[in-house]
Amino acid sequence: MKHFKERFSEGIFLILALSSLSVLALITVFIIIQGLPIISKVGLINFIFGMKWAPSQGAFGIFPMIVGSVSVTLGAAILGVPIAICCSIFLAEFAPAALRNIFRPAIQLLAGIPSVVYGFWGVLFIVPAIRKYLGGPGLSILAGSIILAIMILPTIISISEVSLLSLPRQYKEGGLALGLTHWQTIYFLLLPAAKSGIVSSIILGIGRAIGETMAVIMVLGNAVAIPQSILDPVRTLTTNIGIEMGYASGDHQHALFATGIVLFVIIMVLNASAQYITRKR
Repeated sequence: MKHFKERFSEGIFLILALSSLSVLALITVFIIIQGLPIISKVGLINFIFGMKWAPSQGAFGIFPMIVGSVSVTLGAAILGVPIAICCSIFLAEFAPAALRNIFRPAIQLLAGIPSVVYGFWGVLFIVPAIRKYLGGPGLSILAGSIILAIMILPTIISISEVSLLSLPRQYKEGGLALGLTHWQTIYFLLLPAAKSGIVSSIILGIGRAIGETMAVIMVLGNAVAIPQSILDPVRTLTTNIGIEMGYASGDHQHALFATGIVLFVIIMVLNASAQYITRKR
């Protein structure tokens, strides 16, 4: 009877695991089937590096949106990663237990806030502040980068903190015994030892940023053009899909699915990189 229960439980878990993989496979196949026709018609090079997006005229170039996605994601990484790593070091090494018990739930709460709330907050506060103090329309790369930087903080902080806390205690004790200060021990010993976990957290955070849609729709301005500065409006791959999918049809709709293929490949590469770095550790 015990053996039967174990086999039955094993079968249930196997079915659940296969169902998750099946859903992922179906989504992947569906996106590819819907997107490949327009790529074949236009050409992969013309689709990816084309400068003009005008579906009504048969122009399907997504390069400005690729540049927009990279610009906003890079800006979010520049703003968010240093803050997140410093915060994880503080929580792991300096914060007293009482303060740590307050900070951790607060950081986890950031991950639970709907993205549309971040976007609404950005429209009300960040965009007017940029327009007033820096110039431009306010709806810009900088506004999107600030919003995404806040949104990726929980991912990077949580994983980086766990990576630091999981290091053997002998690392820190050995550094202090050799005469290093607390900060020197962190900088020269703990951070290099936890580098794999920290880099993985950054990659996962970037994956979250590049896949975000609703928040950045509200603060980017959604202009299909190559930006000249961080104060210019742009459109990302995800916002393009979110804005136009509701009314697209024919080749236009296929082009949006093809955009999803490009985005899917980018996120897969990022996740695979994180998995490789983690396993290498």
